[in-house]
Amino acid sequence: MPGNLTFDALKSLVTSGEIDTVLVCIVDMQGRLMGKRFLAQHFVDSAYEETHCCNYLLATDLEMYTVEGYAATSWSGGYGDYVMKPDLSTIRRIPWLEGTAMVVCDVLDHHTHKEVPHSPRAMLKTQVARMNALGLTPIMATELEFFLFEKSFDELRKSGYRDMEPISGYNEDYHILQTTKEEDVMRPIRNGLYAAGIPVENTKGEAEAGQEELNIKYAPALDTAEYHTISKHAVKEIAWAKGRSATFLPKWASDKVGSSSHVHQSLFDKDGNNVFCDPDGEYGMSALMQHYLAGLIKYAPDYTYFLAPYINSYKRFQKGTFAPTKMVWSVDNRTAGFRLCGEGTKALRIECRIGGSDLNPYLALAVQIAAGLKGIEDELPLDKPTSGDVYEAKKAKEIPHTLRDARETLRRSKFLREAFSDAVIDHYARAAEWEIEEFDRAVTDYEIARGFERA
Repeated sequence: MPGNLTFDALKSLVTSGEIDTVLVCIVDMQGRLMGKRFLAQHFVDSAYEETHCCNYLLATDLEMYTVEGYAATSWSGGYGDYVMKPDLSTIRRIPWLEGTAMVVCDVLDHHTHKEVPHSPRAMLKTQVARMNALGLTPIMATELEFFLFEKSFDELRKSGYRDMEPISGYNEDYHILQTTKEEDVMRPIRNGLYAAGIPVENTKGEAEAGQEELNIKYAPALDTAEYHTISKHAVKEIAWAKGRSATFLPKWASDKVGSSSHVHQSLFDKDGNNVFCDPDGEYGMSALMQHYLAGLIKYAPDYTYFLAPYINSYKRFQKGTFAPTKMVWSVDNRTAGFRLCGEGTKALRIECRIGGSDLNPYLALAVQIAAGLKGIEDELPLDKPTSGDVYEAKKAKEIPHTLRDARETLRRSKFLREAFSDAVIDHYARAAEWEIEEFDRAVTDYEIARGFERA
């Protein structure tokens, strides 16, 4: 996976004093960067081989709470160590942090030195390897949508997240004047990420006040997941540095549209050809693409949890908001769960529009590759596309309505258990279950306002 520094180049920069800190990171279940800040000299002297972290890092929730009920780690198991094994091909400069570089690690079992199966990075690598065995490379891209706010993270947290004002006062979709006002944040994001070796294409205003979109060039799946994770982290750090805040919460207000993370995908052969393309096929689609897409659609209920992992994720699926509600495909139609893009061109691809801005890209890409691969293996037939307003397609299969629904389809999925193992699926089913348990204990503002006097 390409960073923008070789290990030798890093050593030279450490010797010259240009780099004094190395972020050594894993990706947790939530898609966040976790790890340590190393004195750069120590990293290049010895820590580049490996370091360690507590194994609870792949068994916590958003609050970093030590959740009970995981087979992989627990209080009774003593919360031991994992090995963090730096992938030296991922070293990159982090220009928005002074004197800093970063490396991404694989997570290994302390005793066997094998990759931990429920590590998000390992899960994606496994599915990529399965596709590679067929001589195919998944080429993918994710869109990152988020909201910028006037106040900082600390100000909003101390206010109890009340009176939150987006950075703009009106819908700024493609709006150049309004986005000019936000360039003190967005320009450093674009330039900083590009200087970090991430192939940023553009940013734009999205379809709500204060909503932004960041687009990154398509790449092999593992690269795409890394680009997404680092970019999401950078958006928050750069917004913080500018006294602003950014949220990837899919639905931060009931009267605002949600934020998504659409996933574009295609398959390339060893000669660099897009094997989804067939000039003689309907809509330019090859038979292989049809099988892949049929797999994506058939197994979408099974893997929805990995595209929408929290209670809030499901508040986004509302009619007339450009967030899909139906699991069907269509040709260049943004009301469907799956959209055929690039019809009749070499850029032919499928866009999954289900995922929210809170997804973990490693997991989201892994399960979609697995579903597409299952469609290819079983030569699944593809139904005809749905046209018109898909929100009104009465016979179309619905996206799971709640996290409870998604958790049940995940838990019962034979397909996912075959692709990832019982242990991995049980691990993430427990994560979903915990989110439900935590929400069920909460008393919301809605309940108080509705019933305080009138109940």
